[in-house]
Amino acid sequence: MRRLFTLFLLVGCCMVRAAVYDVRDFGAVGDGIHLDSPAINAAIERAAQDGDGSVVVVQGGTFLCYSVHLKSHVTLRIESGAVLRAAAPTDSEGYDEAEPNDSRYQDFGHSHWHNSLLWGEHLQGVTIEGGGLIDGTDVLTRGGARKSSTGQTTANKALALRDCRHVTIRDVSFLSCGHFALLLTGVDDLLIDGVTADTNRDGFDIDCCERVTIRNCRVNTVNDDAIVLKCSYALGRMKPTSHVLIEDCHVSGYDVGSLLDGTRTTHTEKAPDGDGPTGRIKLGTESNGGFRHITIRRCTFTHCRGLALETVDGAPMEHVKVSDITMTDICTSPLYIRLGDRMRAPAGTPPSSVSDISIRRITVDDADSRYACLIAGTAGHPVRRVSISDMSVRFRGGLTLDDVAQQRGSNPFFFGGRNGQAVINRGEGTGGYPEPSAHGLQPAWGFSISHAEHIKLSNISLETIHADERPALYMAHTRKVKLRRVVSTNGSKQTKH
Repeated sequence: MRRLFTLFLLVGCCMVRAAVYDVRDFGAVGDGIHLDSPAINAAIERAAQDGDGSVVVVQGGTFLCYSVHLKSHVTLRIESGAVLRAAAPTDSEGYDEAEPNDSRYQDFGHSHWHNSLLWGEHLQGVTIEGGGLIDGTDVLTRGGARKSSTGQTTANKALALRDCRHVTIRDVSFLSCGHFALLLTGVDDLLIDGVTADTNRDGFDIDCCERVTIRNCRVNTVNDDAIVLKCSYALGRMKPTSHVLIEDCHVSGYDVGSLLDGTRTTHTEKAPDGDGPTGRIKLGTESNGGFRHITIRRCTFTHCRGLALETVDGAPMEHVKVSDITMTDICTSPLYIRLGDRMRAPAGTPPSSVSDISIRRITVDDADSRYACLIAGTAGHPVRRVSISDMSVRFRGGLTLDDVAQQRGSNPFFFGGRNGQAVINRGEGTGGYPEPSAHGLQPAWGFSISHAEHIKLSNISLETIHADERPALYMAHTRKVKLRRVVSTNGSKQTKH
């Protein structure tokens, strides 16, 4: 007991000794007019020199900033009521320039970190916390780094970290953050807890990260993915994204800003790619190093796309567990499992693979049935060992063979029919960007499975709101598909498969 008490005293002393620095003591004004990033950077630099978990506090105002440089063993605490706001470049000042990097194998935005509102690299023990807001409205761009009209560098990310360890992001909110609210590449031992992001492109991009927990977060992204795991070649080496837990999170595709203000409006009908609001949880698209041991549980999807598990650039995807998911108002496939061969990767990278996926206790209401639940591999490289159980999906339905035939001419992958005869002309389309709509309208409204083996569907309930002329299930180039208690209800007709 005495040893335990001594330990408590030592821990308590360490907590007391942690220095706290208020950015106003370094010259910050917080009036939303003066530039405060020099003062905030000075406070962070001083806290880094002090070490031992020093805290930099931003409170009571709106603080205009260019690039803020994070440091090891420093907590940046943005208190409730404080706003860290991206400043517009002027004739003489702007953000840090994007550093040189090879972007042949991943998008430009994934290849750079310095051109951000907050950034750091090769750091340890970084914490960003507090109930405040990081706001990039009308400043953080949706494209790549560029020069503004004044000749200064713009920024396209709210927070970017590269090759860091032991990072915590807790309780802060992000608004209109450009290309990424969070771009975290090669960040291991990462916790994101209680964070809200309401932004105009990607929410959380977790790229080449290991030992990650994302919990109790709300991410609203009408124009791009909400929580997305990737394993790109941005670090110049193969590195997996592994041992990731995503739990108790909510993703959506409401209009930008309407999650934070509580209105949850839905005026934006399509994302930039022409499909409906995005706002989903996804693995991929950048997929070189591998996805392993991923768990997604107790999450909700509203007014957005469904769950997407994609590997198209050579990454193995294995040991993925999904459970207790609720979806409402889903605009493309509720479930999309894709093995493709885009192979945007260094020469000699082996083909992609998918195996050992477990999905259970999924409830979906009001889902677009054009693309069904899709599981698609490629010739010679099937999706393997997928188990789906205790799943209930209520699709919109309502399509006829004539509806589909009218679209066949504009897309060679569309399914069409004439005079009541089904005609399948889907093609493979394996090398393009993976998206349910890239496959065209499917020959079934419930499940469409191709190039797959060892697939188990058990205790599955499929239903249409409006009767659909297509069958509930379609399978091609499959082996060892087992159906157990799979029931479809299409209009007044119930079928046991």
